[in-house]
Amino acid sequence: MDRDASEPRVVVGVDGSPSSYEALRWAVRYAALVGGTVHAVAVWELPGLYGWSAPAVDMDVDEEETRERMRKELTDVLGTDAADSVRSHVVHGNAADVLLRAAEGAEVLVVGGRGRGGFAAALLGSVSHHVSQHASCPVVIVRAEKK
Repeated sequence: MDRDASEPRVVVGVDGSPSSYEALRWAVRYAALVGGTVHAVAVWELPGLYGWSAPAVDMDVDEEETRERMRKELTDVLGTDAADSVRSHVVHGNAADVLLRAAEGAEVLVVGGRGRGGFAAALLGSVSHHVSQHASCPVVIVRAEKK
């Protein structure tokens, strides 16, 4: 990810969950206050890739299609004008590790309080918890509004 030192970078993890959408909105508002740029990071990792068994999924991920879906998601959540100001990144790897690397030198890292985790998060640990313990910058954890 580009590291332009002239303006603060606000890095936000986006995983399609309601709390990540709230984190994205928060990041855009904060970036406007500090004159920064928002870098939305979506991380993909194939289930089972590092486990003892072979993955039971198609190994071919169309990255261009994934980028297009992310652009649509940003527009749906933020509206066209705000989405156009966000720099989006789709990265393969472990979510916590990718976000920590992306946040090096950033003003702040913003993540949702509860993502798509469920049972897998209980086994592997929470991304928000991990980055809050290991980030080199401040971390903001945003929860989705209760309905």
